[in-house]
Amino acid sequence: MNPWRLRLLSQLDTLGTVRAVAQAASMSPSSVSQQLAVLEAETRTRLLERTGRRVRLTSAGVILARRARALLDHMESVEEELRGFGEEPAGLVRLGAFQSAIHTMAVPAVTRLAREHPHLDVELLQLEPHESMPALRGGDADLIITTTDFDELPLGPDLDLVPLATDPVLLVVPPGHPVTGRAGAVDLAACADEPWAFDMPQSYMANLARRLCRQARFEPRVVCRFSNYMMTLQHVEAGLSIALLPGLAVDRRYRVATRELATPVTRTITAAVRRGSPPRAAVRVVLDALRRPQDLPLPGAE
Repeated sequence: MNPWRLRLLSQLDTLGTVRAVAQAASMSPSSVSQQLAVLEAETRTRLLERTGRRVRLTSAGVILARRARALLDHMESVEEELRGFGEEPAGLVRLGAFQSAIHTMAVPAVTRLAREHPHLDVELLQLEPHESMPALRGGDADLIITTTDFDELPLGPDLDLVPLATDPVLLVVPPGHPVTGRAGAVDLAACADEPWAFDMPQSYMANLARRLCRQARFEPRVVCRFSNYMMTLQHVEAGLSIALLPGLAVDRRYRVATRELATPVTRTITAAVRRGSPPRAAVRVVLDALRRPQDLPLPGAE
């Protein structure tokens, strides 16, 4: 059986449609269908069936697709052992991390690994929680930094979790904003009439911010949406909006003020790997580097 075709079958089980698999693999849907047909011929087993205009896996297809992930992981492990002769972690590890964890957690770990393990290559991917979990399950990432608090896409029993840190969600306002003159934490209800900067729709922070505003009994007036926290901080710094951001995202270079929430909200930052056979040595080394104590940056200036 061709490993590449097994990966396509595994992705079909994860993503659900041939079109989605084609997008992920940068192929045309017809090419994906052709390769899956070849895999059926290789296995001499009917793996796919049509229901209307859609294609779905047969029972045999489901079994092979879910075994395929373990087979592919094992092949990667064997390749790594051959390359490093079992003495030094080697090969490629794809690490997915959400935006605010890249420079604060992932980059320091990758920098140390480059010095300590010269035969190890770490490919760093910016993936928000709603993107990283499907990428991990589909085999497009080997290890991710995510959060256990993303209710819309639960982590599930198919993944092993390793806690890394906790991070408070903060109210971020321009310097001199009225809330900075008050002592203590801020009740979000006091910000009901403010203009808000939000993340992109359906992202972790956009959903969380809207949920917290509604819990405070108001619908936020969203005046801008950015997928980049630096742009959000610039907008707030200019006095054009306020925002809810994770503490790790608040860069000291921007003149903004932060306040804790009257009802504290903290997200749990977690590393995740696929459950099953033990992670190959290269993945374990990256995970150990992420778990090492490090000085995380404090939230922006008050």
